[in-house]
Amino acid sequence: MTAVVLGAVSLSTSVLVIGGPLGVIGLALGVVALVTTGRTGTGRGKAVAAVVTSALAIVVSVLVAVLMVWYANHTQACYRPDSFHQYTQCVREQLAGGK
Repeated sequence: MTAVVLGAVSLSTSVLVIGGPLGVIGLALGVVALVTTGRTGTGRGKAVAAVVTSALAIVVSVLVAVLMVWYANHTQACYRPDSFHQYTQCVREQLAGGK
């Protein structure tokens, strides 16, 4: 049950990248639960749900982190203490390919 809860929490927080580490813990607990259910025969559905949600949370967290790095790399020239309007205009130009 802990693995299912961690899987659900990690999936819901994966957009904030917090879900990645929680997903790793949930995945480990889910795999242990799958091994245990192989011997006992009960709770297999919960264990599979925990593994799936935790793995999905890890994937989403990694994608969010990669997108954040990509965005920061492409808009690096815009980080200066000017007005917000100038920042948004610069970001639009950088992402459109103009320099």
